[in-house]
Amino acid sequence: MEKLSREFYNRDSLIIAKELLGKVLVHEVNGEKVHAKIVETEAYMGVEDKAAHSYGGRRTPRVEVMYGKPGVSYVYFIYGMYFCFNVVTREEGVPQAVLIRALEPLEGLDFMAQNRYKKQYDELNRKQITGLTSGPGKLCTALQIDKSLNGEDLCGNSLYIEEGDGTGFHIVSAKRVGIDRTEEARDYLWRFYIKDNRYVSVTK
Repeated sequence: MEKLSREFYNRDSLIIAKELLGKVLVHEVNGEKVHAKIVETEAYMGVEDKAAHSYGGRRTPRVEVMYGKPGVSYVYFIYGMYFCFNVVTREEGVPQAVLIRALEPLEGLDFMAQNRYKKQYDELNRKQITGLTSGPGKLCTALQIDKSLNGEDLCGNSLYIEEGDGTGFHIVSAKRVGIDRTEEARDYLWRFYIKDNRYVSVTK
């Protein structure tokens, strides 16, 4: 499949968050390519979005990558436990991003199962299969995405997103998750997911 171009990412996060659904995240680790379909995203709209790390023009070493070129990764550590993987959007100086919230595993199933549960994929029960990549921290663990990949060029050959089956599904808009202290921003319907996909982290 064709890799997404820099131009794809150089647009508004609300547009990209919806258009990423159905596309395929690929991570090559030690010669093995792991593929998973994007099924849930959240848009973060930069300086005017109280839920964004860059709200009000905040510029710290952690968020600096958001101010750079589009089409790179923004990976951060949360709750002292998990990594979250974001795609930087818009032109340099406009710090927007899209959080990848959930994936549907496609290829490299044993790799993901080992990372999450220390088991082979065919040893997993139904709950473990569904929980493999059904959340931002879970998917980063499964695909071995960590802080070392912060600022990774998504137009390169290690971590990137390919075209996928972007049709044949209904997109649901909902409130973003875990941002209760962000006043009116908590009510924006800036989370998007594929309806009835079992890997979505939260439905409505």
